[in-house]
Amino acid sequence: MIDSQTIERIVEQADIVDIISDFITLRRRGVNYIACCPFHDEKTPSFVVSPSKNIFKCFGCGKAGNSITFVMEHERLAYIDAIKYVGKKYGIEIIEKEQTAGEIALNSDRESMMIVSSFANSFFYNTLHNTDEGRAVGMSYFKERGFSKQTVEKFQLGYSPAKRNALSEAAIKAGYKEEFLLKTGLSIKREDGSLCDRFAGRAIFPIHSLSGRVIAFGGRILQTDKKTAKYLNSPESDIYLKRNVLYGIFFSRQAISRLDKCYLVEGYTDVISMYAAGVENVVASSGTSLTEEQIKLISRFSKNVTVLFDGDAAGIKASLRGIDMLLKAGLKVRVVLLPDGEDPDSFAKTHNSTELHNFLETAEQDFLTFKVNLLNKNSSGDPLKKVEIIHEIVKSISVIPDLITRSVYIKECSKTLEIEENALAKEIAANRRKQPVSDNYSEKEQNLPATEKSEDNSENKKLEENPADKSTVATVFETNIICNEQEKELLMFMLKYGRTKLFVTGNKHGADVYICVDEYIIQDFKHDDISFKNIQFKRIFDEYEKLLTESPDREQSFYAQYFIRHDEIAISSLAINLLTDTNMQENESYFVSPIWNGTDNVHIDIAKAIPKALAVYKSKILAMDRSELVLRLKKTEEEPYHLDILKKIKLIDEQRKCISDFLDRVLV
Repeated sequence: MIDSQTIERIVEQADIVDIISDFITLRRRGVNYIACCPFHDEKTPSFVVSPSKNIFKCFGCGKAGNSITFVMEHERLAYIDAIKYVGKKYGIEIIEKEQTAGEIALNSDRESMMIVSSFANSFFYNTLHNTDEGRAVGMSYFKERGFSKQTVEKFQLGYSPAKRNALSEAAIKAGYKEEFLLKTGLSIKREDGSLCDRFAGRAIFPIHSLSGRVIAFGGRILQTDKKTAKYLNSPESDIYLKRNVLYGIFFSRQAISRLDKCYLVEGYTDVISMYAAGVENVVASSGTSLTEEQIKLISRFSKNVTVLFDGDAAGIKASLRGIDMLLKAGLKVRVVLLPDGEDPDSFAKTHNSTELHNFLETAEQDFLTFKVNLLNKNSSGDPLKKVEIIHEIVKSISVIPDLITRSVYIKECSKTLEIEENALAKEIAANRRKQPVSDNYSEKEQNLPATEKSEDNSENKKLEENPADKSTVATVFETNIICNEQEKELLMFMLKYGRTKLFVTGNKHGADVYICVDEYIIQDFKHDDISFKNIQFKRIFDEYEKLLTESPDREQSFYAQYFIRHDEIAISSLAINLLTDTNMQENESYFVSPIWNGTDNVHIDIAKAIPKALAVYKSKILAMDRSELVLRLKKTEEEPYHLDILKKIKLIDEQRKCISDFLDRVLV
């Protein structure tokens, strides 16, 4: 763990213009800098950097953050690694907290394994290039595969000598411990206690981590031997877990992010050949079944995945599970079916870059069309087989988390398979009710307050039977969304103008007493016993209140910068968006708000805006509470309980009337 004081020093010293300029070209415009966004393709610059605020924001794709989050996003680093990167740039010594004996031993072992893997990578590479055996056997194989010298160097391909203990002997001689040769799987211990090499006589494909370190190897045998596996991979270890790794991700991550698309193939040579042909946004699952961890890794760079299949029907059907997993993770899935007898490796070698790109664009099809066509091939007009096809398609659509996307696919599926939309929708709803609760909601739905979600599937059935109830629930849902907007506005007032003096009052001694914006909002929430419903908004609100209690005399910039520099990206990005939504425009008047036309105007405008915003927010909460009571009223038949609910509704109506009078609005 890095000491918090060290992190603070690094963040304070980091110059955002200096750091971002290491990666893209910035042009000054007024008090800020602009550039074409590095996170999406664009011709007109919409990426703005503010030196005074030490933040960036793209008005095209919406990405925002500080110097640390920029390094994290651009280089795909973890928070601590980004801190180390910036610290190294400014020559700041990284001070880390003392670790336990167990932590020290584990980290020491992992690092030792990384070092041994790096040594092995150099050994294999040098053997390929600088020995007669390597050039005659290894390099000849790579040339036969159509790999150029540049491609071999790019992917650090190598060759392991046929001598059974060549690597083990060289490593021990160089001072590396037998323990770590065995832990990485580079060496195997014989019964007599001697070491032999796992990859002897094989062409070597290094497997890189996301940060570019070699963590494992794949070896391809170069002799015809039916008793020996064609491909051999490193065993899993403390530094290599197959389910967490995608082959080629280190080389392709920036292209995937830039092009917002990932091509998914099966093997090492598929990745290398496509990359060499100009399709750089490609990764492989390395011959293993696709895992949730691999899908999460892809989604860090893009939500668009195109899966490449060769003409092997059996192989395609076996891979359909992977498509459903991608859909379940919320990714947009398309498919390319290669011609019979071709795989990504062979097709990329026999076509130039233009031909390959054109084919991928024209042959790409939506997963639904692909799956229907694939399953239809064997149906032969058999009604029972058509039913099976429909159930297969329904299963895939059911796992999609986004409601709108599901609706679109239901409509398309209805047309394609000639079946009523209602029947499909009911079947899909039934399938989703069988899934775990966490699978039934999209990310957006999971972030909404609990009142927006059905807590019982039996309630969903009742709503289908009672349209009036469904209308009431819709009102609750819409009111919640509006409440989120009001919370966003109140939070924006606190972050931007929290320390601005709002009202002047007199105490019993006749002295002026000021109440600031943040104090006014916090006190008002406490007085009415209300709190934010949005979890992230509430998190910022609560942390702000704690900061205010601990540091009441700080300037406004202290509170804003605290959240801008927050070590949680979600909080940092939200704070930056709140601070830049209305006053960071693409012109030379960045960070100038209409409110700040003069000191007097600031006080007058804020004094009107904040009480109004609070009143509107309370009105929405009351409306939501009323809708819930109305819904409950329709469900109860017990007279005393019925009357109690009516009394609560009457009280809410009185409160809403007072607020509407204050706002000078007609109560609906």
